[in-house]
Order: sequence, then structure tokens, then C-alpha cells
Amino acid sequence: MPDTERRTTLATVAASAGVSVATVSKVLNGRSDVAPATRARVKELLRTHDYAGHLVGLERRPTVELTLQGQLLAYSAEVIQGVSTAAAQLGAAVTVSVLPRQRPRPSRTSAARWARDLAANGRRAVIAVTEELSEEEITALRVVGLPLVVIDPVNLPSEVPSVGATNFRGGLEAARHLLGLGHRRIAYLGGPAAAECNQARLQGFLAAMAAVAEEVPGEYILSSVDFCYEEGVVGGSRLLDLPTRPTAIFAGNDELAAGVLEAARGRGILVPQELSVVGFDDTQVARIASPPLTTVRQPLQDMGAVAIRTALMLAADEKIDSQHVELATKLVIRSSTAPLRDRSDRATRPSRRRAS
Repeated sequence: MPDTERRTTLATVAASAGVSVATVSKVLNGRSDVAPATRARVKELLRTHDYAGHLVGLERRPTVELTLQGQLLAYSAEVIQGVSTAAAQLGAAVTVSVLPRQRPRPSRTSAARWARDLAANGRRAVIAVTEELSEEEITALRVVGLPLVVIDPVNLPSEVPSVGATNFRGGLEAARHLLGLGHRRIAYLGGPAAAECNQARLQGFLAAMAAVAEEVPGEYILSSVDFCYEEGVVGGSRLLDLPTRPTAIFAGNDELAAGVLEAARGRGILVPQELSVVGFDDTQVARIASPPLTTVRQPLQDMGAVAIRTALMLAADEKIDSQHVELATKLVIRSSTAPLRDRSDRATRPSRRRAS
């Protein structure tokens, strides 16, 4: 299209929409500082006038960076599914980057470079999954104008928007389920101790135990480096090799719980006849485990969908209702838990030490 014709079309569209040519140009270039209703009206008029000069720019979808740390687990797959499905419905695109679990704390310079590269490559917002972002990275994103939303935050300032689940309630329900089956020697195998979601699940578990006046021995509470199968095998082995082993284990996620099942199998301990196991998340791991896991369902795909909707609203300078959103968890009972067979275990508990 010749420049004169293009300028004529832009002026025509601007006049028809009742806006300036500069506003039409902003819409064509994907700028966020245009009201949604105005943007929609301008786009429709550009199509009506068959404006071909910048149709590629007009249809360019906002892109959100989804970053994860460490190996991709079943949890990650559920979150990615939720984010990508919602993105398609919202007309957005998603790029996924995976960072190493053990990485040096970024300097102010490297954090600034990272944020500038994201902005230069067309990212409109960033969603981080269970990451412990540094103050330098959070500041760098703010400087370049990229909104940040975190799913299951590890440790973040309260002003950073985040999405999670009712982890305390989930831990409470898991422990109550095992207590209702007659178990009293119940252990908790969690993920990284500093993770907020892990702490909430542990505190819910301890609250349920305290409600029935059951003190949890210190050796019955373990933290892991990561929420992964291998750590579940190691932690499960430690718990099952105690002089007085637990009759039930609540694991902080399904991967850890699957590791506990393997630790039990290697010792000839039958699940659920001799050991009940509860997981958390309700990923595919829980459904294909042998036996299938009783677990606390965390609506991971819904959490991903809420995260990208929030990120896109922030990118469009729209107001969000809350800085932190928690979605409800639900206990799902399968075959890995059963009533305690020998009630005499209550008289043979290990020496009690109140968990801190």
C-alpha cells in the first residue's frame, strides 16, 4: 500500500473512530495504553477499510513468558497445560523457559539484562512457577514495565501478585483422613522447607494432629531438596528405617508420595495394609501409581489459567481484584490408604518431641 494511501486510511479510521491518528498507530503497534473498548473499535474499522499495511502487527498476539525452575515434573505439566489452554482462549501466546534449580544469585546487571531481553523480544508479562526470584530480578522486571505473577511462591514480597491453593486446608484434610482411619504414628515428608506452600501444608498437618492431642516426633518431619520422586525414595527410606516406623506418611506432593511407595516396596512393606500414603496435587502420577494414591487435589490447570488472566490484565494496565488468589483443594480418596489394622501401635509410639 502506498504511503499516501496508508496515511489516508489511518486518517479515515481515526475520524470514524473519533480518535487521533496517533491512537490508531498505537493500536497497530500493540501498545497497551489504549482503552480496551477503543482498541476494539479501531481494530474493527481497520478491518472494514481493508487496511493491509500493518495487519500483521494488528493481529500480533501478546506473549507471556512462563518460567520454571529445575526438572519438569507432573506438577509442571499441569500448570503449563492450564496456562497454554487459557492463553489460546484469550488470544495470547506463551513461551516456556526452564532455569536450573541450583543457580547463582543474579547480579543487578545480569537481572537487568534478563528483563531487557524479555521486553525486547516482545514479552508483555512474566509468570514464574514456584521460583524464589531475587530482589534484583523483581526490580528489573518492574523497571522495564513487565508485570510479574507467581504460582505457588517460595518467598516473595506481598506486593507481587500470586496464585496458590488452600494448602493449609489441604494439609489439615490429609491428616484428618489418616486420623479417621485410626492412624496416630503419622509422618510428614515435604519439599523445600522455605517454600510457602510446603510450610502451609505442614502447618495444616500439625494443626490436625494437635486437635487430637497428638504430638509429632521431630524425626517424623522431613524436608527435601525438591518435590521429586528421587527425594521421596530417600525421605521415605529414612522414615521407614526408624526404630518405630510410622504407619502412615503424608507426602508434600504426588512425586514424593510415589517415592515413598517405592521405598516401602523395597522393604517388603505393603501399601495400604501396613502403611498408608497420602500425596498432594492429584497429577497423573497419583492416578497411575500402584496402588493409586489418595491425594489432595490442587486445581493446577485452573491456577495456571488465573495466572495468565491476571498477567494479561496487568499488562493492559487493568486493575486486579486481589494480590493473592487461593483456589480450593479437595481430598481424593483412592487405594493407598486404609484403616489401621493393629490399634496397639498407640501404645508403642516413639519418644515424643514436639515439632517446631
